[in-house]
Amino acid sequence: MKSDPLFKANQIAHRGNYDGAIRILEPEVYRYYGSYTYNYLLGISYLYSRVYGMALTYLRLAREIKMREPSVLLGLAALYLNHGDTDRAVDLYLEVQELDEKNPIARKALKIIRRNPGPENMSTWIDSGKLHTLFPPLPKLQKNPGRIIAIAIGIVAVLGLSGGILAKTGVLPFFEKQNQRRALEGIELAKEDQDAPMQVDGSYRYVLTRNQVLDNYNEARRLFTTYRDEAARVNLNRILESNGPEPIKNKARLLISFMETPGFDTMRKLPPSDLFAYSVVIKEPAIYRDCHIIWRGMASNLSQEQTHTSFDFLVGYDTRHILDGIVRVDFDFAIPVNPERPVEILGRVIPILSESGLDIRIQGIALNQAGLLEQAQQP
Repeated sequence: MKSDPLFKANQIAHRGNYDGAIRILEPEVYRYYGSYTYNYLLGISYLYSRVYGMALTYLRLAREIKMREPSVLLGLAALYLNHGDTDRAVDLYLEVQELDEKNPIARKALKIIRRNPGPENMSTWIDSGKLHTLFPPLPKLQKNPGRIIAIAIGIVAVLGLSGGILAKTGVLPFFEKQNQRRALEGIELAKEDQDAPMQVDGSYRYVLTRNQVLDNYNEARRLFTTYRDEAARVNLNRILESNGPEPIKNKARLLISFMETPGFDTMRKLPPSDLFAYSVVIKEPAIYRDCHIIWRGMASNLSQEQTHTSFDFLVGYDTRHILDGIVRVDFDFAIPVNPERPVEILGRVIPILSESGLDIRIQGIALNQAGLLEQAQQP
């Protein structure tokens, strides 16, 4: 089975052949569009090859996908140090320490900066050829996924083992992760939960039968165990907005508390049906409460502060032909946005009341605004 380009590039980069890794990765730019691992590995390979301009480009792309990944922040900090922008480098090293208090590279870098105050001293230290000691590590070298899959297929063919047994042997870690979620205590409905009385007083967005409540919960639990949190959340929100029994609603809230905040990379692995379009969400904002979305468009009315970024998002207008709608996007941190270029956002749906009824805003989590975005739109 053909080796995966990412695995092969990482393998030879670990041998010190960074130029070889770059030659493998560069032609795969469209194949791995939006991949954190691709952008990080290519950026780090350029960094170790001392091609700092390209390293900055790809590490910035990686950061747009994972905003607070320590390895990316370390790579960018080293580039800022090399450029003489010590203040920005220090900010990133301190951010790394917030995320990983014992990070040895951040600790070492801050000590070096303290020992070499001023631009001239830092420039002398960099000219000594020691900057590479502050570079972040390459991604961990995993086993060749092609070989793992081949072994798995062989075991299934020969032994007829089920996915559950494969998980126990460690061949398919995805099944092992599923089992971990299935083993969570308290998410199964006890008999007393199922028999609890339906609520009859009050006003509810959805009036469901007992069987419908149970079906929604069981479906949500099934989706949750397969890491389809967004689809699971829709079913649970329907229960929370209904006349369902309070014990089942409490179980729904508990299940939601176990869900994880996704990144661009994990969202792209979901089935298309789990990637909710604006036109779908805006029809029933209540059941998409706190669901995560990836939408493309353009930013307008941009407001940027030290600890906050917000803009009106023109959903679907990245092609400048169709406008699906306009929604406010808020990030609880400063992030660079070019209103002249298409934007791809990862965010969380927040229903809000407006004059026309229930509307939405988006709580931003990450933003992708690469030059490749426009190219990817071309036929």
